[in-house]
Formats: sequence, C-alpha cells, structure tokens
Amino acid sequence: MPNLNEINTILKDILEIDTSSFTESTELIGALPEFDSMAVVGVITALEESFGFDIADDDIDATIFETVGSILEYVNKRNL
Repeated sequence: MPNLNEINTILKDILEIDTSSFTESTELIGALPEFDSMAVVGVITALEESFGFDIADDDIDATIFETVGSILEYVNKRNL
C-alpha cells in the first residue's frame, strides 16, 4: 500500500517545495499557493503513473486534495 513518504515525494516533485515536514493533516488546497489547478493536474498524472490506475474525470473531487492524508486515503482505496 502507498504510504505518506510516497505521496510527499510526488508532492515535492510537482510543487517543487520541501515536503519533509508534511503530515497527513497538512492542508493543500487553499493553504499552499503552489497547489493550484496545474499542480492538481500534475498530481493526478503522477498518481496514475506511480500507482497504476486511471482517475476518471467524474472521480475528481476537491476533497481528495484537501490534505496530504486525503490524497493518501484516496490512493489506498483505489489500490485495494
């Protein structure tokens, strides 16, 4: 199962910021200026490539990107 470090690595690569202090409760949308619409697209693409699943447009919901933990939870549900 994917873990916090894997999600943080993806976020570090896409956002080009230090994510070493990110926890599951770290807020993303609305809290980080770097986490804009282009970053969301980049994260979606990276999640698909890293974990081997496709994310349908209908599945995309802002709640997935509220926190690092919400991304991790989404990915873990997809990988069951």
